[in-house]
Amino acid sequence: MSEESNYTPPKVWTWDSESGGQFAKINRPISGATHDKDLPTGKHPMQLYSLATPNGVKVTIMLEELLALGHSGAEYNAWLIKIGDGDQFGSGFVEANPNSKIPALWDRSGEKPVRVFESASILFHLAEKFGVFLPESGPERTEVMNWVFWQMGSAPYLGGGFGHFYAYAPEKWQYPIDRFAMETKRQLDVLDRQLADKTYVAGEEYTIADMAIWPWYGQLVLGRLYDAAEFLDVESYENVMRWAKAIDARPAVQRGRMVNRTFGAPHTQLHERHDAGDFETRTQDKLEPTG
Repeated sequence: MSEESNYTPPKVWTWDSESGGQFAKINRPISGATHDKDLPTGKHPMQLYSLATPNGVKVTIMLEELLALGHSGAEYNAWLIKIGDGDQFGSGFVEANPNSKIPALWDRSGEKPVRVFESASILFHLAEKFGVFLPESGPERTEVMNWVFWQMGSAPYLGGGFGHFYAYAPEKWQYPIDRFAMETKRQLDVLDRQLADKTYVAGEEYTIADMAIWPWYGQLVLGRLYDAAEFLDVESYENVMRWAKAIDARPAVQRGRMVNRTFGAPHTQLHERHDAGDFETRTQDKLEPTG
């Protein structure tokens, strides 16, 4: 253990240094813009400003699923926001999302542009706008909402808690890793029990609940988050694994995972998406010189 284990909090906390570890620069104790920078705008009705984190992937999956159903009004430009470079603190992005977190969406399909931020809000906005992936009313709609909000409340324990201390913190401390591993496994068990007799999270229909939950918990059990699959014994959650693989096989999900992606194999990275043809012509393996 380091000296930090004997840390005594001061009476009044002050911010005098970064917290350390990967992604330390993306957080600060104040809001607002740090610099003037307008956001680019493309030709499509939807303007997305994002990065292929789990929260970002929720929205690109939704948009690709809508396009797969023939909803041309869901055509979108996806602009890359490099959070490590502080793009989220530019004045244009802060106007789109005063919380300075990706994803942020401008819906320019109407007379007046509408800003939509928080990933769940974007999913609901698009589902209601196009009338799909969310029941119109009744208990079925409530059940979908239950699980979307479950994910929004649970993911901070997985990402900001377990993921941070297990994968990104500058030192490994047993107490927070044990604390958040326990909670992550409890959440996986909740999901596993829910999926024991259901094809999808909220029932027999694929909904925004699946789109919200899969980028976090589906990718976790598929070994794509935090290099923690073995540590968390994800294979034991058989129902989650079955569901995760089924979602992963959907073509729209495969496309959605690629958008605004800046890591992994070059052929899986589409830094910006401005046309459906970009998946074939603008991935990094097509753009980067070879040899």
